[in-house]
Amino acid sequence: MNLRRPRSLKWSLVLRIAILQCVMLTLIIAGIIGAMLATGIIPHDYEDGTMDVLADAVVRDANGALALKENSDLTKLRSDVPDLWFIIRDKDGHRLQEGTVPVAYQPFVGLLDNISDARIDLAIGEAAPPGGKIRWTDTAAGNIQIMSGTKGELSLLRVLGQAPELFLQGILPLAGLMALATLFATPWVVRGALSGLGNAARAAEQIEIDKRGVQLPLDGVPKEVTPLVDAVNAALSRLDAGYARHKRFLTDAAHELRTPVAILNTRLAALPATPERARLLQDAARLSTLADQLLDLQRLDRQAEHFGPVDLVLLARNVVVDLAPLAFAVGYEMAFEPAKEKLFVRGDRTAIERAVTNLIQNAIDHGGKAGRITISVRPPAVIEVQDEGDGVPASERERIFEPFYRLHPRDHGAGLGLNLVRDLMQLHGGKVEVLDGKQGGACFRMIFPS
Repeated sequence: MNLRRPRSLKWSLVLRIAILQCVMLTLIIAGIIGAMLATGIIPHDYEDGTMDVLADAVVRDANGALALKENSDLTKLRSDVPDLWFIIRDKDGHRLQEGTVPVAYQPFVGLLDNISDARIDLAIGEAAPPGGKIRWTDTAAGNIQIMSGTKGELSLLRVLGQAPELFLQGILPLAGLMALATLFATPWVVRGALSGLGNAARAAEQIEIDKRGVQLPLDGVPKEVTPLVDAVNAALSRLDAGYARHKRFLTDAAHELRTPVAILNTRLAALPATPERARLLQDAARLSTLADQLLDLQRLDRQAEHFGPVDLVLLARNVVVDLAPLAFAVGYEMAFEPAKEKLFVRGDRTAIERAVTNLIQNAIDHGGKAGRITISVRPPAVIEVQDEGDGVPASERERIFEPFYRLHPRDHGAGLGLNLVRDLMQLHGGKVEVLDGKQGGACFRMIFPS
């Protein structure tokens, strides 16, 4: 399955806001220009209409002289302005003239060499627009001087033609500056807006299987994300309810098993002593152990509240004494090797005793029915149970702690024993691991916090 990388909220917001800013600036400027065109403000004040058309039309002929290339704008200008007049000249003395220069403006014709830009009108004060203009401008024919009237209008196509240049020189720089500001502001805004979500995420990281009733906090969570947090809390509540039903079922099943198993043991004990009776008693003992293990699982939730000092040496010695007859009967030797007279840890005595018992019973079941089972206790807080059987392959050393896992299909004794040992060690803040024994076989090591 191809998993896509999650998108960055910060960069997604920066990109979208930058695009939105650019679009809004374009629409605003276009709207202003459109409104000015529609209301006639631009045509009324615009005074370069004639010069713009002439500048676009002027070219050089084959001899290098100035000429006008007929186009739609020039044709329209001649149609709209019957008394069109203009003078076009360059610095080399080439000259192009059409129409009659009004008498009032003729004195300026002789002064063109001395005029760069000028607005000419007969009215006193600033006219809008003036009657004539003089301007040097760059064209396809080079830098030329144009003197003409101002009766031409602004062309909408000309305005649209300037849009790319306006975008590159006006809108894009502004949008870039705004995007840069957005780039610096967005992370700060996102962190502030999602700070509550971060608290919920940290709370989610603390959820454990043995901590039920946990809910993610809604304080500071954005309104848009609240439905997701509510959905997660509802899912956690459903999981808690399901886990509670599961625990009740295990407890009820364990209690229901204990009565028929006790009756079965009583009836078996009344039978004559035969090998078949011994095997049946062993099977009944496994049933009784399984029922006890199920009940032990229910006790795990309540152990941490009742921890106290536990002497690992005394506890292990008592378990060895209790299980030694069973080991001797099967064919094992038993050895107890404490490194100190006393070694205390904080924990639940009954739970640790059950864990050690399960490891020794596991050694009895899977140690090959021969050799020695060695139980050792050493600093800082370690209990080891070693047998001289076939051992546990490295590839199976994690899976044997799964409930009811069998290392071999024909193995007996599979159940919750090793799984219970692992859970009990986790409850005590420690761990259990499997190593190779010194004399072959397997070595189960319980490591407690010192």
